[in-house]
Amino acid sequence: MPRATPNRYGELLLPPVQTISMESQLEGQLTEKLRVLEYEVREDFQLTLHVQDEVRITHPTGNIFLTNIHRVFAGNEALPSLEDDNLMDYFLGSKPVGKTTDSKIDLGVIVRDIEELAVLNDEAHHIHDKKLAWFKCIQDIDNQLRQRDSRLAFQVDVTATPRHNNGAIFVQTVCDYPLVEAIQQNVVKHPVIPDEASLSKLHEQNSSKFTERYADYLNLGVVEWRQASELHAAQGKKAILFVMTDDTRNCDEVAEYLQDFPDLAGKVLTIHTKDNGEISEAASAKNKEELKRLRDAANDIDSGASEYRAIVSVLMLKEGWDVRNVTTIVGLRSYSAKSNILPEQTLGRGLRKMYLGLGREEVSVLGTPAFMDFVKSIQAEGVTLERRPMGGGTPRPDILVQVDTENPDKDLDALDIEVPILTPRFAREYKRISDLDPAKILQQPVMLQQYSDEDLRKIRFEYIVDGETSHETEFDETRVADGTRVVGFFARTVMKDLHLVSGYDLLYGKVKEMIQDHAFGELVDIQDRSVIKTLSEPAITKTIMESLKLAVNKLAIVDRGEARVDGYIKLREMRPFQAKNQAFQVPTKCVFDKVIGDRGFELRFSGWLDKRSDVVSWGKNFLGVGFKLDYVNSQGQLTNYIPDFFVKLTDGKRYIVETKGLEELDLPLKMQRLKQWCDDVNASQDSAIWDYVYVDQTSFETYEPTSFAALVRSFTRFRD
Repeated sequence: MPRATPNRYGELLLPPVQTISMESQLEGQLTEKLRVLEYEVREDFQLTLHVQDEVRITHPTGNIFLTNIHRVFAGNEALPSLEDDNLMDYFLGSKPVGKTTDSKIDLGVIVRDIEELAVLNDEAHHIHDKKLAWFKCIQDIDNQLRQRDSRLAFQVDVTATPRHNNGAIFVQTVCDYPLVEAIQQNVVKHPVIPDEASLSKLHEQNSSKFTERYADYLNLGVVEWRQASELHAAQGKKAILFVMTDDTRNCDEVAEYLQDFPDLAGKVLTIHTKDNGEISEAASAKNKEELKRLRDAANDIDSGASEYRAIVSVLMLKEGWDVRNVTTIVGLRSYSAKSNILPEQTLGRGLRKMYLGLGREEVSVLGTPAFMDFVKSIQAEGVTLERRPMGGGTPRPDILVQVDTENPDKDLDALDIEVPILTPRFAREYKRISDLDPAKILQQPVMLQQYSDEDLRKIRFEYIVDGETSHETEFDETRVADGTRVVGFFARTVMKDLHLVSGYDLLYGKVKEMIQDHAFGELVDIQDRSVIKTLSEPAITKTIMESLKLAVNKLAIVDRGEARVDGYIKLREMRPFQAKNQAFQVPTKCVFDKVIGDRGFELRFSGWLDKRSDVVSWGKNFLGVGFKLDYVNSQGQLTNYIPDFFVKLTDGKRYIVETKGLEELDLPLKMQRLKQWCDDVNASQDSAIWDYVYVDQTSFETYEPTSFAALVRSFTRFRD
């Protein structure tokens, strides 16, 4: 095992094992990120990054090999000799490198000579297929390490689709984040398909010419792309149309067809791929420079500097195509089980979000009936495909919220509100965990349960909703429970949930002492089976876990005692964003062209603000504005609070308004933090006085004030 050494913070660190990362297509972005990592951790780890054939001096530890399978596969190629039937290589030397994957640097030999090695596989859809060279290569590396009394330190496989074609999850899966959750949580775009009325207008024509046969689908795709382009242009982004065909000849024909549209002339990129989704080299007779140009063009298509607005390909799956601006997918090919392609992989070309952290985005998906049947099969995984009208004259269902720069009746300089940004009030100091008092973690001891031998052997499974017993099973006594693992479970769970990056050994000791000496009001043996079983009871597990988190947070989260103005946010500088079609207000005293709200009360309050004579301007605190306050919630966790409205009055005073229909547990803590923010702002600047007010829906609708000043006088909760 490698020896632990202290870093500049006094923390013990293990020197990194050698890491080899394998991909079918290496992206410049990943290389750049690893180079930055190599620089940033140079004081703690002596990392050396080797990219493809650019092998630098290898060291005993800290080597990162960023490569693909071709460069580490152990071939059977022998050195030329006089005994060869063909002596050309012996006398003239080996023939020059042909394919772009050929290499004169034998990285396979270098990697197999490393003592400690870890493997990270990206795009590992079928890595565990024993027939693949990829699997055989890693197996060979591990076998050679075993001959030297070693083995692979670990292997991590990453894929967006850890499933077989029949939908079964890979048995090797440790963690799975389903696509349905990613869509629901707005981590990726929402796929939208044409409704039945729109689909009925699409017909496959009787023609031997590919583009004539599928002209309806291509034309609809262009219409959808144009609507998306208009929407995203206002947000400073360009939209990309992605068309998939069935072979390279039809791929060229579709590209030529799209060139006839004036707004796509000279802006269509054609990528020829093989059946497995990799860019074709030999079949296309492209040299290394041409292949690099195509890959660079495909990867840079999001950039404003790129001339391309559409990409046409047989498939774009296994080339690591990390593109975010695809808004329309047109599928003119069908899929079969033999294709080894999942619907998530096809949709994945357009699911990456363009605007990180800014709500809902959509990607339009359309195509032939066979293609749509394939796409719809994803619904078996729980993904809901929304349907909406598509085509000419059909307005998009989403709306764009932006600064109202086109309105000549608005003086944006006068309506703008500058909101101060303060330095963080709270900080995390995890080293203070050493001050954690195990005797004070639990408010009161828990009861140690007494179990019979039969109870100790039984494990009961309960329904989460009603607590009723589902079934019982006998515990295998040959597998003795270990109390140290129970302690480790609590320590690791707390570290994971609180995002602690170090201090496990310290926290483990505190948890062990708490359980042994204090949790049950008496000294206990953590190896006692009754103690272990008691700790596994859901109610007791929850009590201990929540108490631990609260105690750690009280120590780790520190109030610095002050905050200063570190800049300003101007509402008129908010970036436009799109939202699902919903009710909105068109304000006159706000820099935005429209205002939407999560609740009906927010819209009603917006309309009320717009009509107050003592209000100069106001604004909704959208996510795009970027204003939030750090605060400690009722669970003792450091999180963020986003207030609702900003208001500027005729007397120059500024207000932050929080509105609520139904109260929540953290409301008093949020209001306390808002008061603290106003105090800090007023203490560190004198250009404007800031205050706050809380408005509940019931009181507002019962005693609707006639002015903002009257509102402040009447709504005094959390201000006294």
